[in-house]
Amino acid sequence: MGVVNRSSSPDGTETVAAAVTETAELLEIMFERAREASPRPLSTSQVRAVVALDHHDGLNLRALAELLGSTPPLVSRLCDRLEAVGFVERLPSTHSRRELTLRLSDRGRAYLRDLRARRRESLESVLAKLTPDARAALATGLHEFSEAARF
Repeated sequence: MGVVNRSSSPDGTETVAAAVTETAELLEIMFERAREASPRPLSTSQVRAVVALDHHDGLNLRALAELLGSTPPLVSRLCDRLEAVGFVERLPSTHSRRELTLRLSDRGRAYLRDLRARRRESLESVLAKLTPDARAALATGLHEFSEAARF
């Protein structure tokens, strides 16, 4: 028996979009639980900044603010808090004496490794409930989705 398309769109994109939205919300809940399980939980904004610095090492404040869709003053205060807990280092820029470069500290990297491990464990416990065929289909679909979503 095939899947019935109850979507008003002829290709079923509304149905799939609704399923992806629901799944994203569940992932947010799972990831939030993993974040809160940390001995030193960060806010969602702080986690986003730590992840951004992990992906883009050596940003200045303005570039990090743009990446986070925020303003430099707000991101500066956010970085003050991350620096206070030892997760971010502010170093002189090699390009300009007037700029600072933001980098994750070893402690910040360790926090991120631990957070990602907790998230992965949470996901693995759910994925273990799927059949091997369902896991393979999910992996293929997620890969194709990631490729289609790249900018």
